[in-house]
Amino acid sequence: MFVITVKFVINEKDIDKFKTRILQQARDSLELEKDCHEFDVCHDPNDKNVVFLYETYTDKDAFDIHLQSNHYLAFNEEVTPWVKEKIVTQLEKQKL
Repeated sequence: MFVITVKFVINEKDIDKFKTRILQQARDSLELEKDCHEFDVCHDPNDKNVVFLYETYTDKDAFDIHLQSNHYLAFNEEVTPWVKEKIVTQLEKQKL
């Protein structure tokens, strides 16, 4: 499995609309992409402006398809002005 984590720091004035929009993005990714297996949205209990994503895909090719999807491109265009910081990490999940 190919794993993506994303840490967002969102402008305080935009956090509520970002939280609504990221939940829709998670639903869209899970419903529209057969190779997207998990799309967890987590909130930092100590900093309301931090949102963390944990996503799993069948492989890197599936993630590359995700990045070209209409729903991702629309999401990214809409939320980019709201984002102060974005850190993306790519990982390979080990099988037990």
